Amino acid sequence: MDSDLAEAITALKEAFSKRQMSPAFGTAAEDVVNALASDLNLPRRYKWFLLHADPIDVETATPSERVRLVKAADLREEQKGFALDDAGQLLASASSNGWRPEWIIIGHSGLLGDPYFLDTSQADAEGDCPVFTAMSGTDNWKPRLCASSFALFLQVLAVTTEVAAGFSEDDFDPDNEHVFREAIGPRIREHDPAALKAGHWT
Repeated sequence: MDSDLAEAITALKEAFSKRQMSPAFGTAAEDVVNALASDLNLPRRYKWFLLHADPIDVETATPSERVRLVKAADLREEQKGFALDDAGQLLASASSNGWRPEWIIIGHSGLLGDPYFLDTSQADAEGDCPVFTAMSGTDNWKPRLCASSFALFLQVLAVTTEVAAGFSEDDFDPDNEHVFREAIGPRIREHDPAALKAGHWT
């Protein structure tokens, strides 16, 4: 596992620990991950993540969002009706509502159900790619950048989880959410200015 991914995983685990939250990470079987990587064209870093920190039961909790990551065992099923057709094959082209075969769902909003997904068409030299989200329940999927890479996505989740320690998880007052979003902005900028500019988190 490369240092950027290892650092991001450590940061996320430490943020959970500071909040006294107990997520369950595991290690997915290599043959399972290799099959997923082949069938879904998973980038190298995300493949390593599943091998070393499979999110068995991992969900962040902040005043503005809850992000639940998809474990390896459920990853293929999550793609059905999205990147996979009814026969379980990758789409040959974009669906009628704009979902593309290169978009692989890796998580969901625990509040709204919106998907978080990799855009594997934008894989970089490090074997990583950006993470997007899009609003569900609309006629067409309109991606919005969440992080410039998967490793940075984990860093952003770590930041939001850590900052949320000063806020009540059950207080959904709009003012409370606004203060939280303002607080995370500078911290996200340290890691991923493009994600901050996109505005999803703030």
